[in-house]
Amino acid sequence: MEGITEGVSNIVISSSESQKKNRIQVSNTKKSLFFYVNLSKRYMQQYNEVELCGLGMAISTVVSIAEILKNNGFAVEKKIRTLTVDMRDEPGARPIPKAKIEILLGKTENFDELMAAEAEEREYGGDEQN
Repeated sequence: MEGITEGVSNIVISSSESQKKNRIQVSNTKKSLFFYVNLSKRYMQQYNEVELCGLGMAISTVVSIAEILKNNGFAVEKKIRTLTVDMRDEPGARPIPKAKIEILLGKTENFDELMAAEAEEREYGGDEQN
């Protein structure tokens, strides 16, 4: 009986570990591209790195977000992983293979300076318009 309890405890622990706090699951229909770019910056401020994930048609959006962050000097690429996952439309249906991408980005050395400059620009940029 103790062996079963230990096994169940391990399952619960491992499933909670798979829900990373710094993971953003990107959709290409729900939010705009720059929503995810800004969210990624906030995650990098908080966790020092961010993992962007996307399925199917959202893969190009994930790649675009990563490229915007890299080209603007905010992030460096740490790891890219591609895989295929089986998805089911409804319980009991046949699994449909879907492509998935995971990109792990880390802060650049000058990330904090860029974020401070961006915040300052927003602060003073709003005054010029009035």
